[in-house]
Amino acid sequence: MAGLLQLEWDLRDHGWAVCRIAEGTAKATFAVSYCTDGLADLLSGVGGLYGASQLERFFFDSEPTEVRWVLRRQGADVAIAIYTFPDVAVSPDLPDSDGRLAWTATKPLSELAHIVLATAQQVYKEHGEDGYMTKWIRYPYPVAAFQDLRRLHLQHDQCDLPHDMTLPLA
Repeated sequence: MAGLLQLEWDLRDHGWAVCRIAEGTAKATFAVSYCTDGLADLLSGVGGLYGASQLERFFFDSEPTEVRWVLRRQGADVAIAIYTFPDVAVSPDLPDSDGRLAWTATKPLSELAHIVLATAQQVYKEHGEDGYMTKWIRYPYPVAAFQDLRRLHLQHDQCDLPHDMTLPLA
């Protein structure tokens, strides 16, 4: 059953987060390690679809598994496919088809961008830059990636959803 895309990024202690994605009854949950800059990669991956790129790939390290996101632009829509691989040490060389398809949906780019921004904004509201760095450890809050995607979303999309998405910057 199709519905509004839902995305949560639950920052845990010591370099771990839980990413939950759902659309209707289709749901998936992934552990994300600080070995990759997961939230920044998610923001940048979606942002890349506003340019000439028709395909964006990035992955989350789940120690030892890989969670690979494949975003394919199809006109105004994005086909989202998330694959898991048992060993991140060897999986970057493997084709998507060698992974287990864990979640898939097709959504308008405007909706995907909006939901990703709202999720990143919620993380910021909850933790701020200092709190994020304390929990995530290796990477700072991705302010530049957030601002880039927000600019692209507001410039290119006619999104009817509310846009209370700003980061207070020093």
